[in-house]
Amino acid sequence: MSIDAVTPPRRRMIEDMNAHKLCAQTQRGHIHSKIPQVMSPDETRRVLAVATSLKARAALSLCYGCGLRAGEVVRLKVKHIDKAQRIIRIEQSKGRKDRHVMLSPKMLDLLRQWWKVRPTRWDTGVPLEERWLFPGRKPGKPMTTRQLSRLFHETADAAGIKKNVTLHAMRHRFATHLLEDDTDIRIIQALLGHDKLDTTARYTRVATGLIAGIESPLDRLSQPRKKPKKAKERGSKDQPTA
Repeated sequence: MSIDAVTPPRRRMIEDMNAHKLCAQTQRGHIHSKIPQVMSPDETRRVLAVATSLKARAALSLCYGCGLRAGEVVRLKVKHIDKAQRIIRIEQSKGRKDRHVMLSPKMLDLLRQWWKVRPTRWDTGVPLEERWLFPGRKPGKPMTTRQLSRLFHETADAAGIKKNVTLHAMRHRFATHLLEDDTDIRIIQALLGHDKLDTTARYTRVATGLIAGIESPLDRLSQPRKKPKKAKERGSKDQPTA
């Protein structure tokens, strides 16, 4: 039945219901579009500096230094670390996609330090290339994302971070730092493993360094206006010298 076929009171009720649904959908949209809390460069530095264990420092450095998700960090194996090409291979991540991220000299050195003290009790019979970088408490299983998240919160608390941030804030900081350093947004898109550029572009809303560096029109009002060059002066400068 169309809305035109009902009585006026009934029509108003239907219109009110539709308006209420639209309002609820709009409100839900606003909730989902909230800007996430992002740590400053100093806060990120403090988190990595106070990480007392090599395990925490290496895992959190992968989140920040390579932009990895928690699930991507815990699923890393020896075979994914390509020292020759200086890349880390991320296999079958979100959307069942593979991608490469950078392996910096500092990150490689940190992973080597961690490998020396890494628990080896579950390595028996497992080929070197198939061993987990961060083995878990159960045989043949990696560390869980919950355990990694707990490591982050313990470290953030020790660093005195008061913001309500999660482990994903390290990945946010990776993206915003690259944006603030004028890295091409399509390169950032590839490093993060985003399908759509729109998803990556959202980080421009939280790139505080980029936003703070933009000159406000208010400041320009107080600046003296540049005087236009006189036509005679422009003409004399444009003439070639003898």
